Amino acid sequence: MKIDLNSDLGESFGAYKIGNDENIIPLITSANIACGYHAGDPLVMDKTLLLCKENGTSIGAHPGFPDLMGFGRRQLNTSPKEVEAYVTYQIGALDAFCRKYGLRMNHVKPHGALYNMAVKNEDYAIAIVNAVKNFDSSIKLLAPFGSQMIIQAQKQGLDFACEIFADRAYESDGSLVARTKEGAMITDENIAVERVLTMITDGSVKAINGDIISIKADSVCVHGDGAKALAFVEKLRTAFAENGIYVEAM
Repeated sequence: MKIDLNSDLGESFGAYKIGNDENIIPLITSANIACGYHAGDPLVMDKTLLLCKENGTSIGAHPGFPDLMGFGRRQLNTSPKEVEAYVTYQIGALDAFCRKYGLRMNHVKPHGALYNMAVKNEDYAIAIVNAVKNFDSSIKLLAPFGSQMIIQAQKQGLDFACEIFADRAYESDGSLVARTKEGAMITDENIAVERVLTMITDGSVKAINGDIISIKADSVCVHGDGAKALAFVEKLRTAFAENGIYVEAM
């Protein structure tokens, strides 16, 4: 079996440092890099791209709502046309740095509230797929199994990969438990590893209400801003090796 291991990175801003990019990037196969709207800035994007190049890490854009204060986790009342423009703008920003270093963008993964809203909002999902496809139809969309983003990517013939989360709990409909609810975050790395292995090998996960739901895993995400992000990544790599799961970019 093969699996991609991704992390949301490049989320520092100005004098404020978030995450442990220097130590996480060498251990993952794909990096979702903030594009300056919810986090990141031009200097951080440049530095993160260079780290990815030095470590052979696959590159993806991580576009979100223009919401630095809320870290892109607040739902904004925007039109689908605005969503498409936001995503296009941010992909273009990251692509400029890719060109600087002779790199190619492999995927796009929306961030935070935009990601969660587009799981169920068909219009937002269509807007995101349009943005990616019109920019470069060879770029993959990284999104959850069964989401509107995957459905719309299939309809438009855009390549995609299904993502699971090591550090987040699931609702019975396959969506992520809102961060405001108790139990939304998986903070024990051993529990996280056990859940991830089950999702990869059995194609299922226990939802927060106890239901067992189906899931598809092409890529595993560890949030780079988590306090235990590095420990999660290290333990996942060890568990994958012990269980014959080969780690490679999607």
